[in-house]
Amino acid sequence: MRIITREDISDIYIKFHQRGLPFLLSKINSDSFQRTKSAFNDNILETSSFWIVPAVAKRWNKLITGNENTLYEEYLTEKYFKNKDKIKILALGTGVCSHEIRLAEMNQNCEIDCYDFSDELLQKGKIISDKKGLKNISYFATNILQHNFQNKKYDVIFFHASLHHFDRISEFLDQVVIKNLEPKGLLIINEYVGATRLQYSKMQLEYINKAISIIPKEYRKIFKTNIYKNKYYGSGVLRMIIADPSECVDSASIIPSIHEKFNILEEKFYGNNILQSALKEISHHFVELTPEKKEVLERIFQLEDEFLEKHPSDYVFGVYQLK
Repeated sequence: MRIITREDISDIYIKFHQRGLPFLLSKINSDSFQRTKSAFNDNILETSSFWIVPAVAKRWNKLITGNENTLYEEYLTEKYFKNKDKIKILALGTGVCSHEIRLAEMNQNCEIDCYDFSDELLQKGKIISDKKGLKNISYFATNILQHNFQNKKYDVIFFHASLHHFDRISEFLDQVVIKNLEPKGLLIINEYVGATRLQYSKMQLEYINKAISIIPKEYRKIFKTNIYKNKYYGSGVLRMIIADPSECVDSASIIPSIHEKFNILEEKFYGNNILQSALKEISHHFVELTPEKKEVLERIFQLEDEFLEKHPSDYVFGVYQLK
């Protein structure tokens, strides 16, 4: 376990330039819930995270749906939701609800309840769905862990990049997910399920740095700074707890806990073990591709595939049915 690393110091400098002093000061708060909330309750945040790269998204689509141009929401619609009677979906930790809104658009037979603690992000989501005229999606700003769902039963419980923010996963599945799920109901996740608190192995760090070494210097300039990304040192636990106490707090328990309580209908592992950290803060260089940039990404994709041959994937798309 790494308590503090050079990556932590660099990250503080980067966050100062990207999000300003008020954001850093928001972390000086003894209330862990408020520190977590400050990490998300920003509806104007610009980012250079790996998910903004179109080529990366196409890779995910291919590995999850079999077609680089087919979104997983389309895949779910065709395989699980189409031509079905009314389906009640509980979406937890939804943020701005972009994936839930997409599902609501594709499936008028679905009633989707979105829950998140960030009222600002939910308001932004509601503005978007109102403009689209959607009547089958609702928004609730609350602390999910303290909310009384009144045993309302749902056909599907859905997580997109949010389940890894909950602690004591096995207990959370029992007390929140299973408690509110119909018998034989579905759990659908698109999640980080890798090392808790991002405590990567030495081998994973080596591969991440191999990937960084492939990238020409001009494409390693960090977003909104004048510094270059030369090496990734891994995250320290102390900074992670201070910045966002919920981040990957029990992520390594997600897959074992789900397998214990649910039957696997399908499980698609799609990596990101290398991409997530290698492209962190420099992804904006790869939004629009030149032949050179495309070749660089292909080499990094190959490196990740090589790593995944002998190591478990950090991300999974899964559909499970309650035992």
